Amino acid sequence: MGECNGDAYVSVGELDSPRIDNFKKVSLLPLVFLIFYEVSGGPFGVEDSVQAAGPLLALLGFLVFPLIWSVPEALITAEMGTMFPEAGGYVVWVSSALGPYWGFQQGWMKWLSGVIDNALYPVLFLDYLKSGIPALGGGLPRIIAVLVLTSVLTYMNYRGLAIVGWAAVLLGVFSLTPFVVMGLVAIPKLQPSRWLVVNLQSVDWNLYLNTLFWNLNYWDSISTLAGEVENPKKTLPKALFCALILVVVGYLFPLLTGTGAVPLNRELWTDGYFSDIAKIIGGVWLRWWIQGAAAMSNMGMFVAEMSSDSFQLLGMAERGMLPEFFAKRSRYGTPVIGILFSASGVLFLSWLSFQEIVAAENFLYCFGMILEFLSFIRLRVKYPAASRPYKIPVGTVGAILLCIPPTILICTVLAFSTLKVVVVSVGAIMIGLVMQPCLMYVEKKKWIKFSTSTDLPDLHGANQGSVNSVID
Repeated sequence: MGECNGDAYVSVGELDSPRIDNFKKVSLLPLVFLIFYEVSGGPFGVEDSVQAAGPLLALLGFLVFPLIWSVPEALITAEMGTMFPEAGGYVVWVSSALGPYWGFQQGWMKWLSGVIDNALYPVLFLDYLKSGIPALGGGLPRIIAVLVLTSVLTYMNYRGLAIVGWAAVLLGVFSLTPFVVMGLVAIPKLQPSRWLVVNLQSVDWNLYLNTLFWNLNYWDSISTLAGEVENPKKTLPKALFCALILVVVGYLFPLLTGTGAVPLNRELWTDGYFSDIAKIIGGVWLRWWIQGAAAMSNMGMFVAEMSSDSFQLLGMAERGMLPEFFAKRSRYGTPVIGILFSASGVLFLSWLSFQEIVAAENFLYCFGMILEFLSFIRLRVKYPAASRPYKIPVGTVGAILLCIPPTILICTVLAFSTLKVVVVSVGAIMIGLVMQPCLMYVEKKKWIKFSTSTDLPDLHGANQGSVNSVID
């Protein structure tokens, strides 16, 4: 690495992932399903889009929304994730472009939104089972079920990312298969005119946008696992492309089946309604299959999200942003403290309702994405010579234009937020703004040990001629 005409030449793509080599890496197929579960996990949770806006807008939303949100986010993740293949993921992107203070804020907001997101899955899991097991609807049985589920899945994360990846493949196949069967059984009952029903006067735009946004975001979460992937420069872009197709089809096919084969009653379209549709279309056996698939899907989403969240904390510790003990790995290569912190957050937040969780998480996620877009553009403008193993085939102007539609969408989602969500989310952001200087003070006083991994490239030393520099 050197300098040319005064500008640092950045060779990020030539750096090996700073990981311990004796832990098994994640290959393409498990990575596809890990991304699938980071983003989607199947159509469980999309029912609210029909309740909020009716069949036509729900279907159009899952057709158009991926183009203006999912595709740009996936492309940016492919470029930046291969540029910085380490556990910090998007934290490192923002740190390299905007400095360590904003990198920490990115880490705080994304970790918190990820933990909030993970608190959804015990809720959805039990919502799908409570129609068959009413005792899980509330009280002590529900609390016990949440504790047991969280403990079992946390242990799975502890045992290793390779296990989580292949478990995601098996869970994904099991979770999607009953919707294929339901679609085939429903063919004689389909009435295409039902897909065109719309009433703009009765649309709940807040619920509609939050449902679409929640079901089609988190493409960037896989970046925190890039250091654990076999040949991330090639594997990550391929996996993102395959997962994008799988996610969109996994939403549209069940929605077309459910809205086309069953008379519309928007009030019934809420969490768990696909199991009722399955009973109407195919009988009790199909309902139980859908409920089992929902349970397995939520398990897949939980372990994928926890993996991302916990490795993010490990990556931040390796960058000296968090105390050194967060970088501790188990004998299986997994971040022990990160897993425990993420599991504790899930248990703390699991008492919230589905819609409250979605709205709060989306608000925090939006701010994190704004920082990512700014970092992506800044690195393109300031370091055009940087080695990018995968580069979106557009110039600087194209990169800016790519970020405009999702940014407009972010502003729209934020504008529809309720006062309660705004107050809680802004309060959480303020905690992060204060936490970073407090941690730096703790480090300065040497009350807790912080350290930066020597295997990682220096993000801010190119101006000093550092051979291992990544960004000035």
